[in-house]
Amino acid sequence: MQVTLVVTHLLGTGHLARALTLGRAFAAAGDTVTVISGGRSVPHFDTTGITLVQLPPLHSDGTDFSNLLTDGNVTADAPYLEARKDALLAHIRATPPDVLITELFPFGRRGLKREFQALLDTAQALQTPPLILSSVRDILAPPSKAEKVTFANDLVSDAYDGVLVHSDENVVALQESWPVSAALQDKLHYTGFVAPSAPTEVADTAGDIIVSAGGGAVGDTLFSAALASARRAPARSWHLLVGGNAARRSALSQAAPANVTIEGPRPDFRELLMGADISVSMCGYNTALDVLQTGVRAVLVPFDDGGEVEQTLRARALSKLPGIAVIRQADLLGDALLRAIAKAEGGPDRPRQTAGMNGAACTVDIVHDLHRRRAHEG
Repeated sequence: MQVTLVVTHLLGTGHLARALTLGRAFAAAGDTVTVISGGRSVPHFDTTGITLVQLPPLHSDGTDFSNLLTDGNVTADAPYLEARKDALLAHIRATPPDVLITELFPFGRRGLKREFQALLDTAQALQTPPLILSSVRDILAPPSKAEKVTFANDLVSDAYDGVLVHSDENVVALQESWPVSAALQDKLHYTGFVAPSAPTEVADTAGDIIVSAGGGAVGDTLFSAALASARRAPARSWHLLVGGNAARRSALSQAAPANVTIEGPRPDFRELLMGADISVSMCGYNTALDVLQTGVRAVLVPFDDGGEVEQTLRARALSKLPGIAVIRQADLLGDALLRAIAKAEGGPDRPRQTAGMNGAACTVDIVHDLHRRRAHEG
């Protein structure tokens, strides 16, 4: 079975990471898998068993998702966007999918709706139209306007066979962040949380405090606070994993005290957490699961620029667990981060989370079942 996942990450890299985790699970089940990525390339991500197709990349202008930029940091013009769309549709026609999964759309990525709608129209016009599914994380950005809900509901009703919700309904239900109508509820399939297999080895941490902000070019406030805290706590070693370009890491390195190591994102990030005393990070979907699976004590600093609330909602839920402290970006002043670290380290141990983390395998089972039922009904 040909499974094609279409994803465009614009700010961080979590959307692509989750799509690749799903892709590897489909490949392990014997499917032929293509992931079509419209965001920036992330060379250190694992694409084992997957054909990765790179579209002309886009990224957002910070949290301004209405201004999409090329790799040259100029606004993507109509010819650039048309080239992306043409490349996407050409691949769908050349390699017709049995299953087509759009990551986040139509609940997000509305700035690319022309591209996605052309994709859906092309898929539905194939000689054998594919099973079409949407894939969403546990928490969505709550809609700011009623028309966004109407747009998503209408498109799901008209074009989609189902919506894969990568959460445990008993932990975080979709309606906690998005209005769920009765019609939409009938199309929801909860998969559990999508995480890679739990790490078993411990990497050399080169620092007992691991500070990260995902794989994108975000987290300046967090990294600046970490450097200030490292100066106040010279007896501890700090390891900062900084996304973005080398110039960004160079600038931070010039300002760093001797007890700080700075490098780019690493593929063994989870193994690093296994050996760390504490993790200081934002609270994206994948990072939160990394913290839970490794059992590391953690300070969560949810990303809230531009009114973003997704990570704040997730951090609030996790703050009830032992060994986890939460601090707002705006409060990262003076000794506040060190106090949050002390709070996280002072609580009881938290066991590694194992239950409910097999969402990728469950997704494969759900999709295979939906495809069989659709073929039988046809």
